[in-house]
Amino acid sequence: MTNEDSRLAPLTGPQVWYGPDLAARTDWIRPLTPAEIGELEAAVTRLDATGIDIAAIGPQHLQSPGLQPLVEEIRAAVLHGRGFLLVRGVPVQQWSVRQCAIAYFGLGTLLGEPVSQNAMGHILGHVKDIGADYARPEHRGYQTSARLPYHCDSSDIVALLCLKPSKTGGKSSLVSSWTLFNEMLRRHPQALRELLKPAYRDRRGEVPEGAEPWYAVPVFNPTPDGAMVATYVRSAMKKAQRFPEVPRLTPELEAACDALDALADDPAIHLDMDFRPGDMQFVSNHWIMHSRTEYEDFPEPENRRHLFRLWLACADAPLLPDVYVRAWQGATAQGRPAGIRVPGVPLSAPLDASW
Repeated sequence: MTNEDSRLAPLTGPQVWYGPDLAARTDWIRPLTPAEIGELEAAVTRLDATGIDIAAIGPQHLQSPGLQPLVEEIRAAVLHGRGFLLVRGVPVQQWSVRQCAIAYFGLGTLLGEPVSQNAMGHILGHVKDIGADYARPEHRGYQTSARLPYHCDSSDIVALLCLKPSKTGGKSSLVSSWTLFNEMLRRHPQALRELLKPAYRDRRGEVPEGAEPWYAVPVFNPTPDGAMVATYVRSAMKKAQRFPEVPRLTPELEAACDALDALADDPAIHLDMDFRPGDMQFVSNHWIMHSRTEYEDFPEPENRRHLFRLWLACADAPLLPDVYVRAWQGATAQGRPAGIRVPGVPLSAPLDASW
């Protein structure tokens, strides 16, 4: 068997799933218990009274035997299972924005190290329409109300906490990268080969020290232990064409991406979910691609859609190919994807979403 043949074998495991099957179940929704809410409330009250900076919160601040089973369930599902979990019931409507941030950020640190999500060094992100233009290379889709194509972020886990949902739309959509790989192998095997080759992407002005303003990494990447991880941001592939030194997109790669997008958009493959206030969604970037439908917001500023976001680097996350940290975003001290680090920019956790 050639090396390429070994990469073109169907994937098996809990990471392979189809949306309609999960939509008929509720085991991917994990309500908080009254005792867990009480543990969070006690921690929030204690930490809020100290005036602690959100960015200074670490795992030591929320260590609690009562929260450990929840943390282990999230870790098992996201890092070692289907790749996501929806935790329901954070009492966001009873807390201030700062108190919500304390609970959410603190819980995140029990799973991994928060890493920067943008060139400003934000380790607590805000998903909110601030009037950005998604067509501009330096603007990000989460700053708009536009439909976001399926993509992956630059961390082991991406997590969201819904503070306020939209008026209409804004569904979160998840699709298994492993299922997409298998379906590409079954329906478009030649196109799949294109997605195993390095694809050039724009860093959108968020350039780590010593790096080029673009990078190259395949969509599907075999791992040292024989598994597969995926990373996909087609908009960044298109925007990278602004650099003359970047190879031109080929018709073969464009066709492969078209086929991948069509599969991800298929209701027979992906899973849609609505966010309620207090929902926390934890997703593996390595075997889940995520999307969001376009949404209409409320006219009142105080009612507009607002989600917190975390990117987490996790010590017990899957083994990754060297290209992830060598050519992509660098590594944390534990060798995990380090998000977006720009020289000289300190890490911060702003509570204001208007940046």
